[in-house]
Amino acid sequence: MTATGVRLKPGERVDDLVINNMKLIQHPDEFCFSLDAVLLAHFASLRPGSEVIDLGAGTGVIGLLLLARGAAAVTGIEINPDMADMACRSAECNGLANRLNIINGDLRLIKELLPGGGSELVVSNPPYRPVGGGYISPNNRVAMARHELTASLTDVVAAAKYLVKYRGRFAMVHLPERLAEITLAMCAAGIEPKRLQLVYPAAGKKPNMLLIEGVRGARPGIDVLPPLIVYTTDGSYSEDIMKLYRTGDFCDDNS
Repeated sequence: MTATGVRLKPGERVDDLVINNMKLIQHPDEFCFSLDAVLLAHFASLRPGSEVIDLGAGTGVIGLLLLARGAAAVTGIEINPDMADMACRSAECNGLANRLNIINGDLRLIKELLPGGGSELVVSNPPYRPVGGGYISPNNRVAMARHELTASLTDVVAAAKYLVKYRGRFAMVHLPERLAEITLAMCAAGIEPKRLQLVYPAAGKKPNMLLIEGVRGARPGIDVLPPLIVYTTDGSYSEDIMKLYRTGDFCDDNS
């Protein structure tokens, strides 16, 4: 137990999310969140008061950030029991246990976990790399978060298809090199890609992330947003990134 009343287990730490003074419990031996989670939470088209489902919730960071943007409630699905437990306790320490619900379960069995066809917004920061693609961490917990050991891209999109209602949205952060796979999987599921933004580590570099959002049942036609640059020439965050951490800017709705 910390001085602030946060319940911690051995090895855990409390990180400051900066936004709305929220705190997040993490463990260095587990997968810790990075900028991609912040970018997805801001990119997703969120109507204030919406209920959201987060596939592969990890420690619950995306859910917390969506609540800061005005979501009424977020339900996260997380297969790792330790991560799910940290997410639940993070919700408690932020006074959001009644609005951030974490289910310890397998998104491939989504039909056993949640009713289908009623979600206005589903989000996911899934494992980026297929098995056999790149170095796999010897830490099984980290490997599960980075590689498709427990859920493939197709599995994630299939779960989103089941959950999202007609004209509902599915938003995801992923790798640019898998854009063709992503768009094919979404279209095959009846989720038409409608918004796309490439994220560049710095000007003059290749993109290393993409943000994509589709609408179930929409007509073809995608809006490609201006590129998002993370770092300036001096190595500091760009103005576009910095504004995500300013409460007023972060809470603006972009739907």
